[in-house]
Amino acid sequence: MNELNKNNALNTELNIVYKYLLKLGISHADAEDAVQETAYKYLLYYDSIKTSKIRSWLIRVALNFYYDQCRKQKKYKLDLDGDAAKVVAMDQPEDLLLEKERNNQLAFAMSKLKPHFRELLLLKYQSGLSYKEMAELLDSNIHSVRTNLFRARKQLAKVFKEEFDE
Repeated sequence: MNELNKNNALNTELNIVYKYLLKLGISHADAEDAVQETAYKYLLYYDSIKTSKIRSWLIRVALNFYYDQCRKQKKYKLDLDGDAAKVVAMDQPEDLLLEKERNNQLAFAMSKLKPHFRELLLLKYQSGLSYKEMAELLDSNIHSVRTNLFRARKQLAKVFKEEFDE
C-alpha cells in the first residue's frame, strides 16, 4: 500500500510539472517527453533526492531536459497564447474577448523578456512558489531571487507600457 501511495504522489507531482511546462509555452509533445524523461531519472535517483525538494527537483530536471533538446534541435519556441481564455467563466462575450486580448498582450510582453525573468514570473505567479522554494529550485539565494523578480516585474511593466500604452 505504501508503494501505491508513493506512485500516486509521484504521478501528482509529474502532472504539476507537465502543467507548468505547458504554461511556459512548451508544446504538448515536448512537455510529455520532458516529463517522461524526468520520471525515468527520478526512478534512477529517487534515493538521493530529499523528500522536501521533490517538486523543485522534478521541475529543474524537466526544464534542463527541454533546454537540452532545444539546443540539440536548435529550436526555441514559446507560445503563451494557448487556451487560457477558455478557463475564464464570464457571462458576457465582450468580457471573454477582453480577457483574451489582455492575455495576448501579456503573452507578447512576456515573450520580450529574458528567459530567466519569464521563468521567475511564472514560478512566482503561476505556480505560486515562495521565494525560498524558488531559490531552492534555481540553486540561488533568496536575495537574488527577490532582486531578479523585482527586475522582471519592472521590465514587464516597461515592455507592456511601451507596447500597449493607450
